[in-house]
Amino acid sequence: MLRAAALVEKLGIPTASIIGSEFLKQAAVVNKGLGVPLAIGVYPGAPMLDSHEELLRKVEESLAPGLLLGLTGRAPDEPVTAPEPKAGDVVYKGSLDEVQEYFYQQLWTDGLPVVPPTRRRVDAFLAYTDRQPDEVLAVVPQEGREASILSIAINGVMSGCRPEYMPILIAVIEAMVDPKFRIQDCGSTPGWEPVVIIGGPIIKQLDFNSGQGMMRFGRQANTSVGRFVRMYLRNICGYRIPPGAGDKGSIGQSFLVAMAEDEDTARGIGWSTYAEDRGFAEGDNIVTVHSVVSISSPIYSGGNRAVDHVQQWAEVMGQSFTYWSHTGFKTGLWNPLIVAGPSVAGVVASEWSKAEVRQYLYDHIKVTAERLTHYARMTSTPTFSLENLVADGILPPQYAESSDPERLLNVIIHPDMVEILVAGDVGRNQSRAYMGNHIQGPPTSRRIALPSNWPKPNA
Repeated sequence: MLRAAALVEKLGIPTASIIGSEFLKQAAVVNKGLGVPLAIGVYPGAPMLDSHEELLRKVEESLAPGLLLGLTGRAPDEPVTAPEPKAGDVVYKGSLDEVQEYFYQQLWTDGLPVVPPTRRRVDAFLAYTDRQPDEVLAVVPQEGREASILSIAINGVMSGCRPEYMPILIAVIEAMVDPKFRIQDCGSTPGWEPVVIIGGPIIKQLDFNSGQGMMRFGRQANTSVGRFVRMYLRNICGYRIPPGAGDKGSIGQSFLVAMAEDEDTARGIGWSTYAEDRGFAEGDNIVTVHSVVSISSPIYSGGNRAVDHVQQWAEVMGQSFTYWSHTGFKTGLWNPLIVAGPSVAGVVASEWSKAEVRQYLYDHIKVTAERLTHYARMTSTPTFSLENLVADGILPPQYAESSDPERLLNVIIHPDMVEILVAGDVGRNQSRAYMGNHIQGPPTSRRIALPSNWPKPNA
């Protein structure tokens, strides 16, 4: 909302934005990044929880005066803020403990100890890219900072990455600043978290875990790359929780370690790899960044037929994800991701292609129109209408073919939206599913550009 208001203000048209009182700190961060003073009207509390009478009272007493000031052209003055250090400046000198405390007080950490980004350590990261430190990939929200190669190296050091991870870190940020990914929504109230998915020979070269315990902390590559994403979102984008601001995840979740696919198993059972499904060639090193708003329970399945396992996936995904799927209906996009255990995937692949798996899930995960509409209206969309979404071309025509509230609808809008990755414990019959947050953080991929000094295979 504030970004749209800033565009209108730059055209010389006064605006006033409606902001809930609990969003004021985040609004201040956004305003700072936009560099345009914007008028707001404040609604105290959450309007979804107020009676009609209480809503009218708050609009009259609190909201309307602020809106009136804005619409009459009396926007607030831009706040004066202290200048930030320049890129490459030495910001502090002291002992290890003193550095930790200083960085923590400046809100430059994720609450855990960091590796001090000394010039020597940062230079070691920069040695693993052919790009210049001052190259800027984008200017990123919330606070309008430059996503530079130098900033990637600094946050990589702080996160505990190894210097040789630098090409991966650059590709991760390139994916996240792609407009399709919508990095501006990383601080939204659902508290979704980006997960990095690694593909290609670099999985083995840098010792990423694609087997048992793949999503646990413990393997440096998976853990530190996952931590880097959250560190970068805090330090460069400005997504901080109190006493900071910018991140409005109402409850949120912790950072996810990076995923890596068991590509040998995927090819051995006759399936394409996840990276190949995304349009890349065998041998390409790839990162994909994918939002995760919800994770299913562990999905255990048994039997020697494909349907025994995929039916179980459908049942658990339906139970886990149906409630939130209305967000995908409003935008026409959401991407459930299945991490299929290697042994389970082997049974399924003996009979079905990935396309057949996707079709089965599309056909068998259903929700009634009444439940879907109820979930949407309880969340944030009192005007939710399947008919309007079809009329606007967001949903296919079949979603409005009947007015029966008990009619069954496909929860997955199109089979191709389902993503499948093979990884996990080869000795157990477990899979798991991850739900993306509609158009916020859709799967976005980049090739990893290795530097000219990268060791050759078997060198």
